[in-house]
Amino acid sequence: MSFTFEEADDYAAAHSTPAPDVLERLGEETKATQDAPQMSVGALEGAFLRFLVAMKQPRVVLELGVFTGWSSIEMARALPPGGRIIACDVNEETTAIARRYAAEMGVADRIDYRVGNAFDTIESLEEIFDLVFIDAWKPDYVDYFEAVLPKLAPDGVILADNTLSALDGNEGIATFNEHVVADDRVECVLVPIRDGVTLIRRR
Repeated sequence: MSFTFEEADDYAAAHSTPAPDVLERLGEETKATQDAPQMSVGALEGAFLRFLVAMKQPRVVLELGVFTGWSSIEMARALPPGGRIIACDVNEETTAIARRYAAEMGVADRIDYRVGNAFDTIESLEEIFDLVFIDAWKPDYVDYFEAVLPKLAPDGVILADNTLSALDGNEGIATFNEHVVADDRVECVLVPIRDGVTLIRRR
């Protein structure tokens, strides 16, 4: 292979449907105001998430880790009528940014933002999740997985972000990757988009 992951991502982004102007402005604000703007999924992964939601047509999506909102907005754009996202984060400031851009994109009524401990939120929910997107505190990934799996629909899908970061020494993600691939309740595939998204479903 004569190209790098970065070159592959740039090429993929250039040959994928571009993000709308509102999300481009969200990206610019995130870069200008946040210490770790790379936490945002960005245009390529956002398009990937939107595409998956458009194919899956989930009624209930659980998002763990909102940051400034790119991922929840992109998924909300593709929800079927009546579909909704329960979006969990501990940071009120970044969630406020997410709310503002969701309103501008016209999808605020599809996203139920919950600020607080995600485990408490998961425990309080009676819904069955058709899709779960995990993109929060990396050392807790195994615990997130174990918390949501009992509430996953029989044909539901879990998406775990940043799973290639194990190659950079992220021990929490490495532990998660080994945990999932050895779990005979599920099957998984790690897709090398940006720094990795693992798709997980029940066997």
